Amino acid sequence: MHSSITPVILCGGSGTRLWPRSRAARPKPFLPLVGETTLFAATLDRAAPDHGFAAPIIVTGARHVDHVTAQIGPREATIIVEPSAQNTAAAIALAALVLPGDALMLVCP
Repeated sequence: MHSSITPVILCGGSGTRLWPRSRAARPKPFLPLVGETTLFAATLDRAAPDHGFAAPIIVTGARHVDHVTAQIGPREATIIVEPSAQNTAAAIALAALVLPGDALMLVCP
């Protein structure tokens, strides 16, 4: 039995929803939309181990790995790189495959 919740942070995308600010090379999770912190970094802070969460699993595309690793800093995390973008359900399934069957996930799109 696991005592903590594992945050699964889905980040990436095509960068079309907030165009022209977001682009394919830097979609909205990696932009500071409110203040100076990116949406991704703010999610990492909210789901931190000092708030009772396990180390996060981050699901992203190959083109966003550099953004993810730069913003993780010294935090412990598992990064899963999607072999191809298949939307939310497939990304959640990838994360579920690396967790034990009785794990609790908090999915953070």
